Amino acid sequence: MSSDLPSQKADQPATLATTIYARLKADILTTRLEPGRKLQSRFLMEQYNVGQTPLREALNRLTTEEFVVGMEQRGFYVKEVSREELQELTKTKCWVEGLALRESMQNATQAWEESLLVAHHRLERTPRSLKADTFEDNPDWEKVHRAFHATLIGLCGSRPLLGFCEQLADRLYRYRMMSIAKAYPARKVGAEHREILQAVLAKDIEEAVRLLQQHYQRTADVIYSDLDGVIG
Repeated sequence: MSSDLPSQKADQPATLATTIYARLKADILTTRLEPGRKLQSRFLMEQYNVGQTPLREALNRLTTEEFVVGMEQRGFYVKEVSREELQELTKTKCWVEGLALRESMQNATQAWEESLLVAHHRLERTPRSLKADTFEDNPDWEKVHRAFHATLIGLCGSRPLLGFCEQLADRLYRYRMMSIAKAYPARKVGAEHREILQAVLAKDIEEAVRLLQQHYQRTADVIYSDLDGVIG
């Protein structure tokens, strides 16, 4: 039994750092920690009830993923947003998810089509806002939304590509959260999802890819119009 103790102790800091990383990342993505904010160690240690070592490990990991910027002698900051980054991320997402969807449709099976129908059904049944009169973000919608898009490209046959798509989705989610209240009343996202699904089930690869890329570009266009108030 005693031989197991060192490995258990060794695992504890990594587990704690991973937990703090996940909490910090969630707060950055939802903009509770807003772009450009200085991440003061004392505040974070108190806010997240964590020691300095796992906190620094978490911040270094977020720096690698480009959610946090480390400045020598100045500490860590939440990465700023910019039109240039939004444009790059959107263009890249259109490229790679267009490829992934194309491959998934070429590899299509009955089971995949059925799972796509189920994912879309769950998305349609989940309200985007928790309130009918004013927008209040529904976290459950984001989960089923992610699941639908992940299912669309899930049969592409490349786990590295899927992992990269997930990273892009995370980085763009922060931008989406800045403009969602503005986009919600006017945009018919449900209709866009239905059109993509119909093209996939009709086995029209070119149309499905076009609609998916158009879907992402429309999101970016809404955010562009709202960025002035964020970045000046």
